[in-house]
Amino acid sequence: MRKFSRLKLSILLPACVLFGCAHQVDLQRPVETVDIPSDWSLSANDDAQIWPRSDWWNQLGSAELIELVNQGRANNLEIAAAIARVRQAESIARIAGAPLLPNVDLAFDANRTSPASASDGVPSTSGLLEVGYEVDFWGKNKAGLVAAEASLQANRFARETVALTVTSGIVSTYLQVLSLRDQLVIAKENVDNAERVLTFVEAQGRAGAASSLDLARQRAIVAGRKAEIPNLAQQEREARIALAVLLGRSPQSFTVSGQGLGKIMLPEVAPGLPSELLARRPDIRRAEANLAAADANVAMAHATLFPSITLSGSFGSQSGALLSLVNTPNLLMNIGAEVVAPIFDAGRLKNQNELALAQKQELLQIYRSTVIGAFAEVDNALGQIHNLAEQSALKRTELEQARLAFTLSEARYRAGAEDLMTVLDTQRSLSGVQNELGQLKLKRLKAAVSLYKTLGGGWVDHTEAVPSKAEKSVAHDRRALDERL
Repeated sequence: MRKFSRLKLSILLPACVLFGCAHQVDLQRPVETVDIPSDWSLSANDDAQIWPRSDWWNQLGSAELIELVNQGRANNLEIAAAIARVRQAESIARIAGAPLLPNVDLAFDANRTSPASASDGVPSTSGLLEVGYEVDFWGKNKAGLVAAEASLQANRFARETVALTVTSGIVSTYLQVLSLRDQLVIAKENVDNAERVLTFVEAQGRAGAASSLDLARQRAIVAGRKAEIPNLAQQEREARIALAVLLGRSPQSFTVSGQGLGKIMLPEVAPGLPSELLARRPDIRRAEANLAAADANVAMAHATLFPSITLSGSFGSQSGALLSLVNTPNLLMNIGAEVVAPIFDAGRLKNQNELALAQKQELLQIYRSTVIGAFAEVDNALGQIHNLAEQSALKRTELEQARLAFTLSEARYRAGAEDLMTVLDTQRSLSGVQNELGQLKLKRLKAAVSLYKTLGGGWVDHTEAVPSKAEKSVAHDRRALDERL
């Protein structure tokens, strides 16, 4: 047994040494530079919060929205599918790490051999422990593990990207529902205003002070105002159904208690430095991980061009009696090494290597495009917030004047100092400004949501400091092997 122990060490120790050398490959972020601006084209409010909080939707001041976001992040089907993809990637990474450790098989056989005329036969038993290990001299297996680990990271970042997209979608759709309810209130107010004017026109018509044309015009306006209500009600219903789908709930039983945007607060957030965006957006980190996986695939494809070395050893026994199976004279040992080198494969391995290089170049351009697109999205969101704030201030002044103009024109018409067309014009102007101001508030809120999303939604990557399940599994197996040796 002492001889076998030395023999086993002579087989496994070189393999473990080579495994340790191959294990020095690290997952690195891409070193290719991208033109990163030193600052954003529009500066944010100095008093605003720098970068969004992880629960940024709380700042909108709606308890119902907070509850809906929590439900959506727990029940959304797209997030559930992304979590399942992460679990698949974890299994693939553990599978990829298996070739880095020896493969041990146990074979046991028992049979009885006897002549056809004999009643009793001769029993025969055998047991064999087979150990095989592919020496990862060129780092092919390690590169496969690194590629699988990078793909796992990419799937984790993809899950966070989906969660961020779903969260911002829930918030935006909820705001859309409330905005449509505000529009319904305004539409009903416009109907009331138009009917009040119609009542006065009808009274003047009976007195002979208003023509049939004036009466027809005002009746047409009333009908047009009423026709807007069913359309807005259908839009509100569709937005509510879309919100229910995002929450993973049945639309038939889903309701929203909020009645308008009046209690929704406009939050402020500053974008920080552009360079920090690279670590704050999960889609950028996903592109980095995909590029790292492609780099490892290139190393793996390159390693397949070289010979593969496999060490094998077996230890066992064969005996005619089960009790004597472990007797020393019946022990068998065998060791061997196999070298397989590609000679002619019609260019398959070479083309696989070139394919891996081309795929890496593609993912490099995708990474650069993702980074540049992220900078553009933040600048666009900042520009929208800045311009919409100016429009809203001017539109509020316009609303005050339009309401005053309608009130004065109606009073003058009653006094006979103004014609009906003036009243209709001021009424139309007031209705338009009310709708535009409501739309501007919705746009400002959605621009704030867009800025939160483009800044990564408060997400911070903690995966670099936490080893994955596959890494833990490989490390555990290595420690167990060291203890056995």
